[in-house]
Amino acid sequence: MAVAKTPSAALAVASGAAWHDMPVAELQAAMQSGRLTSRALTAHFLERVRAIDKRGPRLNSVIELNPEAPAIAAALDKERKKIGARGPLHGIPVLLKDNIATADRMSTSAGSLALANVPVPRDAFLVARLREAGAVILGKTNLSEWANFRSTRSTSGWSSRGGLTKNPHALDRNTSGSSSGSGSAMAAGLAALAVGTETDGSIVSPSSINGIVGIKPTVGLVSRNGIVPISHSQDTAGPMTRSVADAAALLSAMAGMDARDAATQASTGKGVDYTAFLDAKGLQGARIGVARNHFGRSDLVRGVIETALAAMREQGATLVDVEMPAPAKYRDAEFEILLFEFKADLNAYLAEFAAGAEARTLADLIAWNKRHEKQVMPYFGQEHFESAEAKGTLEDPVYRAALATIQKVVREGIDKLLAEQKLDALVAPTAGTGWLTDFVNGDSVAGGFSTPAATAGYPHVTVPAGFVHGLPVGVSFVGGPWSEGTLIKLAYAYEQATHKRRAPQFARSIGWPEGA
Repeated sequence: MAVAKTPSAALAVASGAAWHDMPVAELQAAMQSGRLTSRALTAHFLERVRAIDKRGPRLNSVIELNPEAPAIAAALDKERKKIGARGPLHGIPVLLKDNIATADRMSTSAGSLALANVPVPRDAFLVARLREAGAVILGKTNLSEWANFRSTRSTSGWSSRGGLTKNPHALDRNTSGSSSGSGSAMAAGLAALAVGTETDGSIVSPSSINGIVGIKPTVGLVSRNGIVPISHSQDTAGPMTRSVADAAALLSAMAGMDARDAATQASTGKGVDYTAFLDAKGLQGARIGVARNHFGRSDLVRGVIETALAAMREQGATLVDVEMPAPAKYRDAEFEILLFEFKADLNAYLAEFAAGAEARTLADLIAWNKRHEKQVMPYFGQEHFESAEAKGTLEDPVYRAALATIQKVVREGIDKLLAEQKLDALVAPTAGTGWLTDFVNGDSVAGGFSTPAATAGYPHVTVPAGFVHGLPVGVSFVGGPWSEGTLIKLAYAYEQATHKRRAPQFARSIGWPEGA
């Protein structure tokens, strides 16, 4: 199949030192030995952003760069020389999704012009954790505006502030979302690490479709405080990286109890050094449930996953076909929860973190968007905003009934399945392949495995499994609450046995066959 490529001159930076594709542990070793500095590494990534994201293929994955990043890196280099490294992330450049608050010279906008240039009072808790670990906040990544919770007909990867993010494997294909920029930037090697957020699919789907590793943790393992919300029942931040080892290191730094996020109280003793679970033989003796009723419609994707399953068997895993709770039984309940919680949670966030904004409530945002319709809603509207604003309080019987449905059908269903079959994890394709971006009709999503773990609040890890006509496909490992260590062990063993990730070629498109 023919592939049209961008001019190689625009990608000349990619042929330089391979720091952008090195694991974090190797980068840390290079800095410790003096072969590399954080200042040089930060400069390397800034140049790649200029060459690949802003010129050349113009991925448009980075919405804003941190003007303080070089100085922060230089200060961390001095600290390393004087007293040593703080830990595995000392001097490592990290990109954050632009719905994670940073009290610096960057905006925290959720991709919306309504929040552009509005300062926030403090860092999100996870940002404070990363700074304490010695990470360099390199910049913010673009996203599906308002984390894809504005319209029934949205286009993933587009925001009114940031424009459209492109898929580096085929520039006319969608990145999925809503952590679109984090997925695209990681695939293209624009930072060492990235952080995304998820309510349902927003970490794992763009990770799969851009060919990288993503971890959606158990809700409560990573504080949500300071993150523009959709739903306190489902929201979480998580790592998006080029390897399981890097994801484990990043998750270790992000996890922790936060007095401002009650959900993290349940994580007492749960957050650990997840790199301790990196066992190349981790599939030996594992018992894994294959959720075939979540395999989607594509025979090509199924073929990739069957190959992945065979690799798991070869590594000593026992596979058992299982039937997961059908999404049709709880999808309506999930949507009710999101609508009710979005109104309550967003109003609370805006009151604390956007006091200087013109729009300080959901109702204000709806009115602001209408006043700026040409800039904000050129392709799709704000039906979800309007539906959420029409909802009542969190005491509404409709909301309480929806919560009960999720508890009974999803959480209890998954718990029962794992226990009765004695399973370590459940597997299925993470998502389909990247679809052609279409501003007329919106997204064309071909199935996915994000909803069970998302609605239950349970952990989910996706790893590259292969390609369909040059487009990445991921395989998912899902487990019960606080099972991140087990999932990382399984995912790492699979990754080390298969090595399916490959760097993107920035194809303009997946070309037509000769003579077509």
